[in-house]
Amino acid sequence: MKNYYIDLGSSTIKVYQYEQELTLIDEHSIYFKNNFDANTGISKDNTDELCSYFENIQSKYALKYDNTHIFVTGIFRSLIPERKRELVKLFNDKFDLHFNIISHGIENYYLAKAMENDYNSKKVLIINMGGKTTELVTYTGKKITDSKNLNIGVADLLNNFDKVNEKYSGNTVEEMEKFVLDKLADIKLDSDYDCAIFTGGEERFELLTGFNLIENSLFNDNIHKYMLSLEDYIKGTKKVFNDISLDELYALMPNNPKWMDGARSGAIIPLALFKMANIKWITPSDLNLINGVINDL
Repeated sequence: MKNYYIDLGSSTIKVYQYEQELTLIDEHSIYFKNNFDANTGISKDNTDELCSYFENIQSKYALKYDNTHIFVTGIFRSLIPERKRELVKLFNDKFDLHFNIISHGIENYYLAKAMENDYNSKKVLIINMGGKTTELVTYTGKKITDSKNLNIGVADLLNNFDKVNEKYSGNTVEEMEKFVLDKLADIKLDSDYDCAIFTGGEERFELLTGFNLIENSLFNDNIHKYMLSLEDYIKGTKKVFNDISLDELYALMPNNPKWMDGARSGAIIPLALFKMANIKWITPSDLNLINGVINDL
């Protein structure tokens, strides 16, 4: 039987089908941070768009209570209990689906499951960034040796740099990087990592925008085919800021162009973390918590 797993975060909804293997079949971006308030909830416009999208995918894929599993993260965790209950009731009444808001700890658990590997005995920093939060997990060999939750995400940069999504960015990589480094001044990271893995659609993004990816020679897990140097990550990021227009970015992802609104800002938090942890090699990854859910079955 086909099962459907939905990752619903602060800005993007990803729909996966699972039948022997996991496949991303649909996605849609909604900026839940816009006009968000923990006490009053997500805006009416965003609620309407969320319901409209679920009406569409429920009809398209025959989503039912017993074949659909929703994992809600990010900004939704900030809602007061009453607003959370309202969303659970809305999804129960309107779609007969469970609006499952998971804790940061559970998200970390599934992220760790998604990335479980021996990495050829390397020490690896996993970076999973969302709209409002960023999760860090350290693997040394097959063991998790550290984890951190950071209260910073793409939305923080979008809210503070209003020129980043001009045709070509009106904000520089350097000024945005300094903003993140100042925010993370109290965070201490090890400096002896062999590489970092940046998750959540990064491999797809770097392939689309032409980062200088080379064959992954650090480890072989039959998933992560590519790596790049920190120097090439910085060059690729500056290219996205200065040489590829926003319309060109949208055209690279015609089925969900709004995802690209976070592309420039989304490169900066990892860049700051790479420098803080003295990372020399980066492996882009498309894995996320849903891969961990499947690995945990």
